[in-house]
Amino acid sequence: MKKEGHPEYQEVLFIDTSTGTKFICGTTLKVKETETFEGKEYPVHRVPISSASHPFFTGSKQFVDTEGRVDKFRKRYATKKKEAGEQQAKEEEQKTPAKKKAARKTTKKKT
Repeated sequence: MKKEGHPEYQEVLFIDTSTGTKFICGTTLKVKETETFEGKEYPVHRVPISSASHPFFTGSKQFVDTEGRVDKFRKRYATKKKEAGEQQAKEEEQKTPAKKKAARKTTKKKT
């Protein structure tokens, strides 16, 4: 292997920002921040979610969405769906009186 072509592999301290859990893992990430953990100084990388806080690994059924993306999506499409339903109801109301008038005219002609 060429020595110049590969990034430096090092142990990095990962910190889960939602739970505060810390763990060490080998990686090629280049980080500037450092912190002492278990008597040794490590470069630090902060992650928003890890196996310590992800519902799949914790067994909880509640989804923790720190950025609110799921809620924004649900709200946006719930209002659009509601508006579409109201629009369709108005169109049906407008069509219904016209159909009744047409039905009355046909019955009068037959008698």
